[in-house]
Amino acid sequence: MAAADLTMEPWQRPSDAYLVQLGLDALMADIEAPSLPLLAGLARGEYPQARELFDLVLEELGLLPLTSEGLAKARWTAARWWAGQIVARQLDPIHGAKLIFEEAAAELDYPDVLQPIVELARAIYLLNDQPPDQQPIRDQVTSAARDFLATEAHQNHGL
Repeated sequence: MAAADLTMEPWQRPSDAYLVQLGLDALMADIEAPSLPLLAGLARGEYPQARELFDLVLEELGLLPLTSEGLAKARWTAARWWAGQIVARQLDPIHGAKLIFEEAAAELDYPDVLQPIVELARAIYLLNDQPPDQQPIRDQVTSAARDFLATEAHQNHGL
């Protein structure tokens, strides 16, 4: 059983296919770990190896053992990456806002710097029942993602 799976119930664990997709996404984000290409390159019949390789990649990246600090750092990294993908027009802003809201902000207790994206994601959920022209909200999410990245760059520059 994968180390990260020890705290999760079986129905909460990501599928092997999802772990392979995470490997592909990480490669596309220029993340470097010796085992990452092996994980990302698994063929469908090899998916049962995904959990072991995923844990190996996490170890190589220094993310295991999984601590609350390491998990928070990973969520911030993911939020920055998704925001960058939104700004670069590589990720649909609506989908990206939902990812940042659900996978980063919610788990980080809604930090102030992510509030503009959180509020837009909440508005998107409210609009799902009646999909109007979504371009204005896409533009707002892109602008909020750009602002978030600028704030992060400014804060990290001072370190």
